[in-house]
Amino acid sequence: MEIWDGYFRDGTFADVELVRGESILNGLYHLVCEVLVRHIDGDYLLMRRDLSKPNYGGCYEATAGGSALKGEDKFACIKRELFEETGIMSNEFEEIGHFVFDDDNCIFYTFLCVTDCDKESIKLQKGETISYKWVNEREFVNFINSGEMIPSQKKRYFDFFVEKDYINSDI
Repeated sequence: MEIWDGYFRDGTFADVELVRGESILNGLYHLVCEVLVRHIDGDYLLMRRDLSKPNYGGCYEATAGGSALKGEDKFACIKRELFEETGIMSNEFEEIGHFVFDDDNCIFYTFLCVTDCDKESIKLQKGETISYKWVNEREFVNFINSGEMIPSQKKRYFDFFVEKDYINSDI
């Protein structure tokens, strides 16, 4: 059983426990964090989702992440999720987005992590990922604009992509 801390829509702590898979009372939210990984050489990390995943199984995603567990803040969450899903250890995260999804009762925080990790040292998490690849910036921009990127992830990173001139803000 996965336990989460409850928060109000404005991000303040509600001092309520939430249980994954159970209904969340109206007005309560849980934290979800994800991170875009860029190597110091400019390449981006794409992780291929496990084929058994109910949404977008087998697709590449430009992120690692998940829900914050009870007692975790957004930085502890993203540090743990990055390590669990890729094997990358880092304390360097730049927050690049923040979204409230009322339909899913979650507050999403998006981060960028620039790493100098050994590119061959990426670890896969059973049930989550089945492969990975590093792509250069041009390939990454093509991935974003090809329709291959998971639409909800593209939406969460949209402002960052516009700022980097990776996509047109009119799209």
